[in-house]
Amino acid sequence: MISTRFFHSFRVLGSLKKPQFDVKYILSKLNEFSESIEARELANGGELQSYLKELPELYKKSRTIDHTIAELQHSRKSIEIQVKQDKTRAKELASDLKSLKQQYQDLLKSQREVKAQITETCGSLPNLIHPSVTKSPSPIIDQWINKKNSYVPNEKCGHLDIMLKKGMVDFETASNVTGTSWYYLCNEGAQLEHALVQYATKKAREANFKLVIPPSVARNDVIDACGFRPRDMNNEQQIYRLADTDLGLTATAEIALAGMGINSTLDLSSAPKKICGVNRAYRAEAGAGGKDTKGLYRVHEFTKVELFVWAKPEESDQILEELKQFQIDIVTELGLSAQVLSMPSNDLGSPAYKKYDIEAWMPGRGSFGEITSTSNCTDFQSRRMHTRFRNSQGELEYVHTLNGTAIAVPRVIVALVENNYDPETGNISIPSALQPYMDNLKFI
Repeated sequence: MISTRFFHSFRVLGSLKKPQFDVKYILSKLNEFSESIEARELANGGELQSYLKELPELYKKSRTIDHTIAELQHSRKSIEIQVKQDKTRAKELASDLKSLKQQYQDLLKSQREVKAQITETCGSLPNLIHPSVTKSPSPIIDQWINKKNSYVPNEKCGHLDIMLKKGMVDFETASNVTGTSWYYLCNEGAQLEHALVQYATKKAREANFKLVIPPSVARNDVIDACGFRPRDMNNEQQIYRLADTDLGLTATAEIALAGMGINSTLDLSSAPKKICGVNRAYRAEAGAGGKDTKGLYRVHEFTKVELFVWAKPEESDQILEELKQFQIDIVTELGLSAQVLSMPSNDLGSPAYKKYDIEAWMPGRGSFGEITSTSNCTDFQSRRMHTRFRNSQGELEYVHTLNGTAIAVPRVIVALVENNYDPETGNISIPSALQPYMDNLKFI
C-alpha cells in the first residue's frame, strides 16, 4: 500500500494567484525571447514581438511611478510632521495633504495598470529554447528502436479494417451516439486498452512514480497556466470549454497533475517528485485538415497514462533524458520499430524548453506516427502555478516541471495491430509484455 505522506507535501492554499515573473531576467534576455518567438513560428508571433519591444519602456515607466510615489509619501510624512509640531497650521496644510492624497491615488491606479500590462506581456511569452534544439523545420533522429532494414507500406495492415472485422472497435454506433472521431473499444480492443494501462502503470510504479487518478476537468486558469491555449500553433481548437462555467476538459493528465502543485512549497531535498496519472484526454480538433480522419489515430477522447515530475532546476535536463529512456524501454518491450526524435523549435509549444517525440512505424498508415512525447518546461508552469522549493541555501526557488507520455492508448493500439497482423492467418500477435494482462492470450 502506497503511503499518503507523499501527497501530504502538497499544501494547496486557495485559488491560483497572479504569476510572479522575473522581469529583470526577461529584460536581460530580450534577444533570446525574441528568437524563441520567431523560432517557434507561433501564429501570434508578430503580436508577441511587439509586446516584447514595449516591455523595457513599460518597466521604465513602472520604476518612474514607483519613484514618484515614494517622493509623494515622503512629502506627505513631512507635512504630517509639520502639523504635529504646529497644529495651528493644520488648516493651512490640509489642502496640500488632500492634493497629495489625490496624486497618490492617481499614481496607484496608473501603477496597477502598468504592472498589469507587464504581467500580461511576460505571461504571453513562450519559454526560452534549449541550445541543442534545431531551428531547422525537421526533427533530428536521436536514435532508433528495433530498426528494420526497410519500411514498406501495406494497406492490408490498416488497423481500422482489421479491428472492425474482429469486432474490436465500433465507430458507426459511436457516430450515432456522439459524432465523428468517437468510438467504442469492444471485446479484445477493450482488453488491449486495459492491458496497456496496467502494463504502463506497473512500469511507472517500478520506476518510483506514485500513481494518481486525476480529474479530467480543470479550471480554465489552470489549463492556461499549463500553457494550453484555446487554440494551438495551427489555430486549431485544443480545449473543450464547458458552457456557462470556468471549466474545460483536459487534453492530457499533465494539466491536473501540474495543478497538484498550485501554491505549494515542495520538499525536493532527497529526490524529485514523480507522479503517474491515468485519465481520459479530450482533444477538440481531431483529424484537423482532413488528415487521419478515419480510425483511432486522431480521436476526440482517449485514455492516456502520463508521467509528471517536479525537479530542481539543475536536475531537469537529466530528468528529461530519464523520461525519454522510460519511453524507449516501453516501445522496445512492445516490439515496435520507432525513431526517437529531438523536435525542432517550430514544433515546441509555448511551455517547452526541449522536447522529444517517439514515432512508431505504422505500415497501414504507410508512415511513422507519434506515440509518445516528453518535454522539459523548466519554470514556465511553476511560475504560473506558484510551485516552489527551498534550495540548499534555504531560499525559495521555482521548481522545474517535466511531462511525458507513458502510453497514449489508441495510437499504440494502431501501431500494435498494424505491425502484428498476419494477413495469412488473420491473427494479431500480442507482445509477450502484454500477455499477462490479456488472460495470457498470444493472438487475437
